[in-house]
Amino acid sequence: MKDIVNKRKDIAFYIKLFPLDIHKGARENAQEIECKHSLKLLEDSFEGKAIPKPECKTTVIDSNIALAKSLNVNGTPAIILPDGAVVTGALPEDALLSLIDNVAKGKLSPGAER
Repeated sequence: MKDIVNKRKDIAFYIKLFPLDIHKGARENAQEIECKHSLKLLEDSFEGKAIPKPECKTTVIDSNIALAKSLNVNGTPAIILPDGAVVTGALPEDALLSLIDNVAKGKLSPGAER
């Protein structure tokens, strides 16, 4: 996503933290990342680095989990495209850009759930 945003100033990604119960400590990590609004902590988490314990109370993570469940999102990564299609699983940069560009042209997202 960082490479896409660096190349294409017309694209932005909004990240909703959705910790899965199968990942030990994911909820606490997500809470601290949210508390600090820190992209660095998010990247550290993806790299398996230790994240400090949460320093604030927030309901954002619970709200994100409820939103994901309401959209039938059960895993990560999941991308919700501007046309409302949900794409699950990681995609190579060129495939993701193609999906985004097709949606922008009014074409349906192929293979995406509605």
